[in-house]
Amino acid sequence: MHATEILARTERAINEHDLEALVGCFAEDYRSELPHHPQQSFVGQDRVRANWAGLFAHVPDMTATVLQSVVDGGQVWSEWELSGKTRDGDEHLACGVAILRAHEGRFIFSRFYLDKVDA
Repeated sequence: MHATEILARTERAINEHDLEALVGCFAEDYRSELPHHPQQSFVGQDRVRANWAGLFAHVPDMTATVLQSVVDGGQVWSEWELSGKTRDGDEHLACGVAILRAHEGRFIFSRFYLDKVDA
């Protein structure tokens, strides 16, 4: 599976709030680096599941849009926008870039530069 197909599958799973489909986009030993928040970097599908379950609960109408992407072999650079309203009714908007590496139909590594936009 090509990296653009995995990216589209990931976007679709987020928009459908299909947690298991979303987790399935990532390898069991997936490694996520957050250079701006290194203490939040992690390894593994369990953490993907926990993080997204929390986000879906906090922003129940979250939608994701890949604004643009570029693929080079198994690596994809993608610009994302995540938006919705929190359970408290506040606007939620996060945007930024995710650099993802794919192998055998799943993402195995990422560097996330997504962050909440100041109100």
